[in-house]
Amino acid sequence: MSTLTKVLIVLLTISSIFLCGIVVTYVANADNYKQKYDNQSRDYQAAKRNEDNAKTQLNTTIEEKDRDAEKLREQIASLEEQISKLQSDLVVAQRDRDDANRKVNNWAAIVMDFSKTIENNEKLAKNALTERDLKEAELIKQDKELKDTTAALMENMAIVKQLQDESKRLLEEKTELQNKLDQYLQQFGKAIAEPMPVTTIQEAVNLVKPTKDIDLSGSITEVDLKNLLAEISIGTADGVKEGMRFHLTRGNKFICDIVILEVWPEKAVGWIELLQDQPQNQPRIDDKASTNL
Repeated sequence: MSTLTKVLIVLLTISSIFLCGIVVTYVANADNYKQKYDNQSRDYQAAKRNEDNAKTQLNTTIEEKDRDAEKLREQIASLEEQISKLQSDLVVAQRDRDDANRKVNNWAAIVMDFSKTIENNEKLAKNALTERDLKEAELIKQDKELKDTTAALMENMAIVKQLQDESKRLLEEKTELQNKLDQYLQQFGKAIAEPMPVTTIQEAVNLVKPTKDIDLSGSITEVDLKNLLAEISIGTADGVKEGMRFHLTRGNKFICDIVILEVWPEKAVGWIELLQDQPQNQPRIDDKASTNL
């Protein structure tokens, strides 16, 4: 075999080995590319699905955002309406506040004037209380004097009543003796002597000043039938004087007379005369007493 043939054989052998290596390499690389392709295809599909999910989620998020934006617009509109209403209320409140401030200022002035009035009234009340205390002390003194005078008057009236009863008894005895004397003188044809007038205590009391020209009127405030005394509601301040005669009436009915014995500024006490026996005709409190019938 020639050298050229050997060389060719060697070259062919080397070429065959090289080709085998290339084939082996290609086959190995072809399997790796297919696996990579499959991996990339799976990744692409996964990425596609993720993209679709992302798009879906994005659309959902956009819709939610749109709904939220619509709600926010509605809330903003509502808040703007509330703000407008609150601004109107604020204007009204400010106007009311101004009116209230004016009223407060007016009331403050009124309270100040009222305080001054109260202070003046307190001074007047204090002076009035002082004057009242003086008047009460004077009235207590006058009342004590009145009670003492009334007690003395009652004692005197009791004595007068006893004297009147004694005088009446003596007058009855005198009349009885005069009748017996007249009968005795008639038996012997003697003239009957004219009886001497006897002035009793009651008649002495009746000798009072006429009051027909005086027009005074009051009412009965107290009655003491036991001692034949009565008190009327008028006194020296109204022109009542001792010795005046008052006619006591109830409606159109005459009750009795009262002859004034003691007089005070606001009242007077008198002796009851012409008293009737009927209970319904006895003097009572609130009966009218006047100088003229």
